[in-house]
This record gives sequence, structure tokens and C-alpha cells, in this order.
Amino acid sequence: MNDSFKHSWQVYRRLLAYIQRYWKVLILSLISMTIAALTEAAFARLLKPLIDGGFVSKDPDTIRWVPLAIIGVFMLRGLTSFINEYTASWLTGRLVQTLREEMFAKLLRLPVSFYDESQSGRLISRIANDVNQVTEAGFNVITVAVKDGVTTLGLLALLLYTDWQLTLICFVVMPAVTACMHFVGKRLRGLARENQLRMAQMTQVVSESIDCQKVVKIYGGESYEIGRFHEAADALRRNQVKQSAASSANTGVTQLMIACALAAILYFAALRAQHGDFSAGDFMSFLTAMMLLFAPIKRITGISQALQRGLAAAETIFQFLDEPEEKNAGATMLHRTRGELEMVNLSFSYPGVEKRALQGINLAIRAGETVALVGSSGSGKTTLASLVPRFYEPDSGLLLLDGKPLSDYALPALRQQIALVSQDVVLFNDTVAANIAYGALNQVSREEVIEAARAANALDFIEALPQGFDTEIGENGTRLSGGQRQRLAIARALLKNAPLLILDEATSALDTESERLVQAALDNLMKNRTTLVIAHRLSTIEQADRIVVMHQGEIVESGTHQSLLAAAGFYARLHSMQFTE
Repeated sequence: MNDSFKHSWQVYRRLLAYIQRYWKVLILSLISMTIAALTEAAFARLLKPLIDGGFVSKDPDTIRWVPLAIIGVFMLRGLTSFINEYTASWLTGRLVQTLREEMFAKLLRLPVSFYDESQSGRLISRIANDVNQVTEAGFNVITVAVKDGVTTLGLLALLLYTDWQLTLICFVVMPAVTACMHFVGKRLRGLARENQLRMAQMTQVVSESIDCQKVVKIYGGESYEIGRFHEAADALRRNQVKQSAASSANTGVTQLMIACALAAILYFAALRAQHGDFSAGDFMSFLTAMMLLFAPIKRITGISQALQRGLAAAETIFQFLDEPEEKNAGATMLHRTRGELEMVNLSFSYPGVEKRALQGINLAIRAGETVALVGSSGSGKTTLASLVPRFYEPDSGLLLLDGKPLSDYALPALRQQIALVSQDVVLFNDTVAANIAYGALNQVSREEVIEAARAANALDFIEALPQGFDTEIGENGTRLSGGQRQRLAIARALLKNAPLLILDEATSALDTESERLVQAALDNLMKNRTTLVIAHRLSTIEQADRIVVMHQGEIVESGTHQSLLAAAGFYARLHSMQFTE
């Protein structure tokens, strides 16, 4: 048994485990498809008494009961086929739903570093497309293997019973058919993997063109994007043609071998009939069984493409489900933190990047203190703030909250203590109220939502909307201005009432009027909280308790606005540059 077969069997066995959860429905489906399959052989067998007893001997009893038996066989076939198809559809639907739900739940548990390295189009394609292909390797293959397998065995048994010498010719082609299926199967698996990649690339182009449609329009990128999509769609088309060609060649060769065997059987059967060893009923029954045998064998040989395509999709899905999740070994729960943060010799580097993003950071933040992080782009401000909610794990050093390492706290309990307002506001295609009271906050009262909006200076514009708090704001709040979106994010943070607050350039992209309203809302938000402010505009953080200046991943200065200006160092130069501008 080679490694490729072992791996395929491991993937398939893992896939079957999902179906086995519904074993009662599975057994009902298997029984019904087995009965439906056996009716094929039963029908072929009934032709012998019909021909010999009805047409040759003209027996009146045979003439009466055989047609009724045929009707009964087809009634049983219709009933069991309906049960089989219904249960098969139910099982495949459950399989798709279960896999999609597990993948989506997994998506939410993956670390931020995974998203940094992954294409959103590929992730969407896995959940939307790959799962559908898995069903072909799941219950669809079982249906063909069992139903057509039983049909084939039943018809072969009838052929052996009718004339075993003629039937032996059928077995001559079996090894050749098996070898052909194995060879083409390897080719189809590789093409199926490539097909998933091409589909993901096409999805990525569409996703980026939608997300960046304003940039595409303003910079005249339509032709470029159409070209990118053409390349991706053309590569997908060529791959699908290759799959069809390989599958068709496999089916054609297999059918040719079967046809040669059938021709030989017909020739020898005719010779046997000439010598009287074969009755007319035997020949008709044998011929019918032989012709009925052709269709299930054709379907069995054709499942190779579906199986390989499904297994290739299953491989990518299980690889995704096996991705390491965020580290959450901490057990300490937090009711409400004091908000004391301490960083001891903290260092961090992004995967695949040699230069450290943070190097030897030592910083203590008192409870309720407002600390501003300033510095040029790439100095490590956002990276340092991202370590507090454990979006990333430090390479070395310690990050302490209330004197305990962050890793000692349960991850949900830690993040419950933190509110985040960033420059890139994230809103959902839902109502204003649902965006303010998002996630764990959705149990709050409407009065609390209104108070949070009032404190965020957002109540006036919300009440002016067509449906007020029940107005749908569009994807990522596209129906609102930048200042309005920012104030909704602040209202969300106010409603959470977390003792730790991270402000990541929350006013850098706003006009003067919006900045004034947002800054007033931020002042309300920062009261009695430990606040970490990442600022580009130095005018917004002059009142901070302490300003920490960063440069190339290190802290180079720390102090109040006035003391840093007096020191005439990095901060003074940054301030002078902005003042000159």
C-alpha cells in the first residue's frame, strides 16, 4: 500500500466521520439504495419466464403473474429510489453545513498573523466552493459505490447463474479497467488541486476589485483588472478542459474494453443458442442483464474524477481546520482590571522579517494614565499596541497586566477589558443600534445605546437619519461620513466601558469640524481609563499624562509635552516639522 493511497484513505476516513454522526439516516439510505439496486437484476430475471412461459409455452398463469411482478418491482424501485435520493440529499446538505460552520468558527479563532499571510479570496473560496466539491467525495461516491456496486454484483450473479462460462469473459477486462482508473485518478487529483487554486485567484481578483472600486475608477484600472480577471478565468477554463479530457479518455477507454467483452459474449451466446443449450428466455434475460450492467460500470468508472476532485478539496479544508489557533492557555479570569500595564524588555518580529519590529521595550503605565505613542511611520507604535489585546505574541520579554503576564489570563476575559478605536473604523451592514451594541454588548437596553451615542456626540446625526437608530448603514458604513463612522466606533467603545482603551490614530483622517466633535467624544471616552494613544497629529496628544517617542522599534524619549520640547530631541523635531507644515 503506497503512501498516496494511505493519505487518500486517511482523508476519506476523516470525511466519513462527519457522515457517521447521522448513522440512522445513513443506514436507511444504504438499505433503500441496496433494494433499489437489486430490482435491476430482478427485472432481468423476470424476462426468462415471460419469454419462455408466455411467448414460447403460452402458459396463461405466467402471462398473468409476470406483468404484475414487473409492476411490483418498479413500484418498489420507485419507492426505495425516492427514499435513497431524499436521505442522500439530506446527508450531503448536513455535511456541507457542518463543514462550513466549522470552517467559519475556525476562521474566527485563528490568530491575526494568519490573516496577514492569507488571501481573503482564497479563504472565501474554501468556504463557498471547496465544501461543495467535498460532497462528491463524501456521500455521492458512497451512493455510486454502493448502489451501482450492488447492481453490478446482482447482475453478475444473474449472469453467472444463467451461464457461468459466458460470464467469465466479463472478468477478463476487470484488471485492465482498474489499472486505467488508477492511472487517470492520479492525474485528476493534481488537476483538482490546481482548479481550487485557480478558483481562489479568480475570487481574489473579484474581491479586490469590489473593495478597491474607487481606486480602480480614479486611476483608470478597469482594463488592468479586466486583464487580471481574464487571465484567472482563462486558467480556470483550461484546467477544467484538462479535467474533462482526462475523465473522458478514461471513460472512453473503459467503455471500449467493456464493449469488446460484450461483443465476445454475444458471439458465444449465439453459438450456444444454435446448439439448444440456451433457451430464448435465457438469452433475453442474459442480454438484458448484460446491457443493464453497462450503465452502473460506466458510473463506477466515472466516479474517479468526482472522488479525486472531492479528496483534493477535502485536503485543503482539513489543512485549514488543522491550522494552529490563537494561544489561549491562560485560566485566570478578570472581573475588572485596574489597568496597570508593564512591558519588560519586550521584543517582537513579524514572521519572515529579519528586522525586529520592537526591540527591548521597557514601559510602565499606571492605572488611569493616558500614554501617547508617537514617532515616524514604521517605528512600532501600532505593533506595540497590538500586543496588549494579544493580537500578536512577543518573541521575548514580558507584558504584564495588574502584575500578571497576559498569557496567564483567559483570552476572552482579557479582551473583555479592552476597547479599541482605530483610524480604519470597522462597521457591519446592519442598523446603527446593532453596530453600537455589537457582539457581547447586544443585551444592553436601547436607553444605554442612546446614552453612549450622546456621549460620543453622535445622537444628533443618528436622529436625523431616516429610521434613526434602526437605519441600515451599508457595508462598512458607506452611507455615513468618516466623522460619523468614527463617532459610532467611539459610542461602541463607550458602551463597552472597558478599563483599558487603545486609540489608534482615531482622528488622523478627519476634517477640522469632525475632528473637534470626535476629539470631544474621545475626551469623554478616556475619563477614568488607562489609555494608550497612537497619534500622528501631535496637537491631539499635548494633554497626555506622558508621551513616549518611538524610533525603529525602540523607545528613545519619554516625558510630558513641555519636557520633551525642552529636551530638543526627537519629539521636538517632529513637533517642529508639523508646526512648520
